[in-house]
Amino acid sequence: MTQRPFPFSRRRVVLAGAGAAAALLGPSFGGGTALAAGRLGARPRAADTLQPYASYWFPDSLPSGTPGDGITWTSLANWTPEGDRDLPFNTATVPLAERFSPVPANTTARSDQARISALAAFDHTAGNPSQGSATADYYAPTHWAYIDELIFWGGSSGEGLVLAPNAPVVDAAHRNGVPVLGTVFLPPAAFGGDLRWTRDLVRKDSAGRFPLAAKLVQVATAYGFDGWFINAETDGGDAALAADMQAFLRALRAAGAGHGLRITWYDAMNVTGQVGWQGALNDRNQPFFQDDAGPVADSMFVDFRWTAQRLADSGKLADQLGRSRYELWAGVDVESAGWDTATDWDAIIPNRRDHVVSYGFYRPEWTLHHLPEGRTPGQFHAADDRFWSGEGLDPTRPGGTGKGWRAPATAVSDRSTISALPFATTFNTGHGLRWYEDGAATSDAPWNHLGLQDRLPPRRWAVRTEGQRPDISLDFADAWRGGGSLLVRGALDAPVTVELFPTRLPSGAATVLDIAHRTDAASGPVTVEVAVALQEPPAPGAPTPYAYLPAGSIEPGGGWRTASVRLDSLGSGTVHALGIRLTGRDGAAVAWRLGSLAVREGTGQPGAPGGLTVGDAATVNGTTSLRLHWQRATGPVRHYELHRRLPDGTRRFLGGTCGAAFYVPGLRREQNERAVLLEIRAVGELFTESAPAKAQHPW
Repeated sequence: MTQRPFPFSRRRVVLAGAGAAAALLGPSFGGGTALAAGRLGARPRAADTLQPYASYWFPDSLPSGTPGDGITWTSLANWTPEGDRDLPFNTATVPLAERFSPVPANTTARSDQARISALAAFDHTAGNPSQGSATADYYAPTHWAYIDELIFWGGSSGEGLVLAPNAPVVDAAHRNGVPVLGTVFLPPAAFGGDLRWTRDLVRKDSAGRFPLAAKLVQVATAYGFDGWFINAETDGGDAALAADMQAFLRALRAAGAGHGLRITWYDAMNVTGQVGWQGALNDRNQPFFQDDAGPVADSMFVDFRWTAQRLADSGKLADQLGRSRYELWAGVDVESAGWDTATDWDAIIPNRRDHVVSYGFYRPEWTLHHLPEGRTPGQFHAADDRFWSGEGLDPTRPGGTGKGWRAPATAVSDRSTISALPFATTFNTGHGLRWYEDGAATSDAPWNHLGLQDRLPPRRWAVRTEGQRPDISLDFADAWRGGGSLLVRGALDAPVTVELFPTRLPSGAATVLDIAHRTDAASGPVTVEVAVALQEPPAPGAPTPYAYLPAGSIEPGGGWRTASVRLDSLGSGTVHALGIRLTGRDGAAVAWRLGSLAVREGTGQPGAPGGLTVGDAATVNGTTSLRLHWQRATGPVRHYELHRRLPDGTRRFLGGTCGAAFYVPGLRREQNERAVLLEIRAVGELFTESAPAKAQHPW
């Protein structure tokens, strides 16, 4: 097979295997394109200066000239945790969850071969808010079950080259067992790259140590993420610089090993010190992956220039080195065409023989950005479901094994972290048009914060019925709690089982399953049963052996209802899967919402946080912004939620976070109050709330 065409027009975007970060994420110096300078320039910072942002640095020396509006040039070499005033807002706190592989949903997906890496840009390098923002138009990935590694992508020569992931992204990924890597991007000269930054990175001190390797480990451990993606694409080096880079990687890996950190190396610089993308693992880049002393990087992202033969040879070389061939990610650039991307899938994940290597999606946030202005969260998730599950939106029958789009569900089995009680979800995707509590909106403002995202059904949408298949979606028009709910809509001319979660939950005499649900006003009545399986399917693609327990019937227009179902009639064992079975009446069309689902053996309330204080305040143009801090509650806490208590006694949701600090912008005086009253509560895994810690700030 010949090498894939790589026309010059694409070189501006992905020639450097992703030297595109400079072009897409900020202004460049010394050779940037019009795309670089105009399309996504950095945004101005908030006038009050209190807004915390995701951190970014240069390795040491700074560019000449003056940074653009909203950009701060800082040196990683000079960074310390003590001097980082935004660190409390940028620290991820959710531990990396353990995952298991359930029986695959279909006969083509495999659990022990190719996996997927994703390089995604969530915002600009500069001006990327630390804790979400007041818009629902945000890339909110939820198909974590297919992802093995997320790269927090970005960097530019005009802003910074070392990016630490922001806490919401890390917390959401960790809840689903996915490690997140920061990025070290040394750009091509065409995008303002300067070889001095590469030399800064690998500089040794008088004792022969690599101070910036130690600094990268310190950043990752302080911020709570999992390692680094190293992308050295500045040309002009020599073999001595390549040797220094290889020694730097080894020092970085050794220093991070005790903290569980990992390194992914990008196929760019080779052993000559020059940049020459190989599209393969071969003798020109192997020392950055493994040398005679053992592993140097934990995985390698293979540049887009791969061919079927190069990938086959790469897999064989990995085997000879005693490494897993699935530690190689073959780059698949989906930035411009998404599921219409022409890809030789048989070179990576053939249907009838072992997978060759793993693969890495470059810019899967296409599922958001290809949609027109005015797009809604529901439209984004519909596109994202199609990208990951396939056009048929049913991973039990994924299709797509030919020359067209081969959705991940066709080849890669899903994984789950749901293995301990209590487990609960409110189908919150981490963004929404409003915020709901107990079925009522407590904020009408759009929002995003991925740290508040729940664990969501991985198999979108596995449905068993003898009749018409209803439409199933994550919907944002109403919710029990958070920002959205699961909506089942269509004519139910036969019972419909919607498979929701593969699990490994203990079940016994005291186990209870709770749901909150409702029908929309125009819906027909629905009879609801919870579907619980104490055994796995006998084979990949086989139906799950559910038992069905009644949860009542619900008429239209009655608002949200809750129901609790005891599982003791099933006997003791392990719950392997959870779902819902719906039965309509006389084939009438239904619109039924599931707002929450929980499995528990008790209830309980988390302990209260303490010491809520206003650390800083700023008033600009009649609005006040605050930086808040508090003491973490004792015991397990899922996240914290901040409310404003108004003079009439109502409370308004202001935001939430998994950490112990929060920035609140744009407060205005209301109802002639003398001070703004603030309350912070700890929220447990069952979404029960603690007593509040309180503070006030005078007007």
